[in-house]
This record gives sequence, structure tokens and C-alpha cells, in this order.
Amino acid sequence: MTVPGEAPPDATSVLLPGPWTHRDLSANGVRLHVAEAGEGPLVLLLHGFPQFWWTWRAQLPALAAAGFRAVAPDLRGYGASDKPPRGYDLPTLSADVAALVRALGERDAVLVGHDWGGLLAWTVAALHPRSVRRLVVLSMAHPRRLRAGMTDRRQRRALRHALRFQLPRLPERRLTRTDDDPVADILQRWSGPAWVHTADFAEAVERYRSAARIPQAAYGAMEYYRWAGRSQVRPDGLRYARRMAAPITAPTLQLHGDVDPCVLPATARGSDRYVAGAYEWRTLPGIGHFPQEEAPDDVSRAIEEWAAT
Repeated sequence: MTVPGEAPPDATSVLLPGPWTHRDLSANGVRLHVAEAGEGPLVLLLHGFPQFWWTWRAQLPALAAAGFRAVAPDLRGYGASDKPPRGYDLPTLSADVAALVRALGERDAVLVGHDWGGLLAWTVAALHPRSVRRLVVLSMAHPRRLRAGMTDRRQRRALRHALRFQLPRLPERRLTRTDDDPVADILQRWSGPAWVHTADFAEAVERYRSAARIPQAAYGAMEYYRWAGRSQVRPDGLRYARRMAAPITAPTLQLHGDVDPCVLPATARGSDRYVAGAYEWRTLPGIGHFPQEEAPDDVSRAIEEWAAT
């Protein structure tokens, strides 16, 4: 754990070595850091909260070995990417991703998203359909299905943290406290029972705890939640909800842990009503909210199979 009074890490701290390369790209007016591996059809991997590109550490080499070009960006506000004061609404973030596909020299990609990256993947598929060849969503309902699911008391309780994150400044302070361990608490509460007892889990806690303390990273992460919450009754949010009624034509695979305590499987299951293309739902037994880390081999294999179809 970070020692109180110690200087926070800088953005270069997430440029971790491995069987991948790091570089920065300009997309939609922001600089986005990416880690990439392999050559072939593009598979773009979008992380969630409280993570950064490193959550795909198992999938990057696995997809590269399977003949794909795997790219994992730090989303706007995270890791080594730009952290501007605004632009954390899903339409702007989806424009980031569509522009990133073009900046990578491709017309489209197999888009894979987890948690917030899953909401973003659904959004890109609806608003920028030409950028998405195939879609894989982990641990996240379609945005309209998630909104409808909030009428269920159990789902509201599961997402009660999102209500706390609406406060100004206080959530950032809590997330970066050095006398507490909020990141470890989030990972432990949202994970399935097996992963939390592994050395890999302990390393993930340390990596995500450090990344949350990069200056302005906690602010960016909270702004995702603030836009989602406050836009529910604002014109921009209502426009977004209407636009998300557009049927998704990309063939879509949903992977969901059957003990996910954050986005309940019952909430996510209804997402197929918004998919006009081929659709498949797969449940991962004993897995919580972080399938790509809790069951990395299963997730890598599922992405490979779906991307190669």
C-alpha cells in the first residue's frame, strides 16, 4: 500500500512491460495511450472501473497468438491517456473509440468491452455501427436495459455506489486515500469467490490502487458516473436514451458471471431485445464482475471464437 505522504504515481507508471508495445494516438481531439500485440484483424479491448488497459493482460498475448491485432487503450481520463475536464458522456466517449479505430488504420474492429467499457461498446455499436464488425460485451447490460433494470430493488442496491459517486470531490478523495483501501474493497466485493484468494488478485489490487492515484485519474473515473446519473433527467441524457433504441446490427456475444453482484445477470439478460444481428448469451459459472481476470482463458477463447466467426 502507498505510504501516507508519498508522492502520487505519474501516468508513466501504467506503461508496464510485457508481450505488447505501448504508444499514444490522437483520437477525437484527445491523446489515448494503447497497449497492442499481434497482427491481423483488429480486436479493440475497452476496460471498465476501477481498471485500466492492464485488465486485458491475459487477452492481449492470447489474441495475438490466435492471429489478431489486439489493442487495449486507456479510456479518456484513465491511465496514461489524456484527462481533460470534460467529455465523459457516452456519446463523446463513443466518438473517441470510433476515431481510435481510424487512427489505428482500420475501418472497423471486433469491439470488446467490460463494465464501463461494455456500456461504451454498446454505444459505439449503436451510434457508429460502421466501426464495429462484431461485438463482445462482458458484465454489462445494454444501456436501455440497465436503465429499466433500476426499477428492481436488488439492482438498485447493487449499484448504490453510483449514487455515492454523484457527490463532488468526496468520491475522488476516498478513492485515493492512503489510510484506507477502497480499491481493494471494490474488487473484493464485486469478484467471484475464487479469484480473491490468488496472487493475481493481490497484484491487481496493487496495480489498480496505484493507477487510481495518478493525478486527475480519479476525477475522470467519477465523471463517467456523474454524467450517467445526472443525465437521466437532462435533455442530453434523454437524447442518448432515444438514440440507443437503434437496433444493433453487429453480431453480439454477451459474457456474464453468474454471481456478478454489480450488474445482476437478470438485468443483463434482456439486452438481446436491442440486437437485430446474431446474438448469443453465455453464463460463466462461479464468476463475478471481472470475467477477463477471474477466468482469463475462458474469456480469451470466447473472444477468439467470436472474432473468427
